[in-house]
Amino acid sequence: QVQLVESGGGLVQAGGSLRLSCAASGRTLSSYAMGWFRQAPGKEREFVAAINWSGSYTYYEDSVKGRFTISKDNGKNTVYLQMNSLKPEDTAVYYCATGPGVTGDPGRYDYWGQGTQVTVSS
Repeated sequence: QVQLVESGGGLVQAGGSLRLSCAASGRTLSSYAMGWFRQAPGKEREFVAAINWSGSYTYYEDSVKGRFTISKDNGKNTVYLQMNSLKPEDTAVYYCATGPGVTGDPGRYDYWGQGTQVTVSS
């Protein structure tokens, strides 16, 4: 059974940084793409970033380009999201997901974590 467990969320002031981690079990991430999504209260889940199986290709939502960095450590079976220059509008529950390829379409990911809350105060 595939399990994804996110960690690293919390409360941070605007302009600050957080690093989210997503540890996987039951699936070898070196063979799969990983994505990060977020969902704010009253809003739909939205794509944030994705990375391919080898880590050689990344894809970002426009509002996070230059501020967020997705990476993966296949040896640790873990994917990361480094978030810098955080803004209040980044406040959301952040989810990691795994699937066959890099895409911003949440329907193309077949396993999801439980989410971790990120709150950015102004």
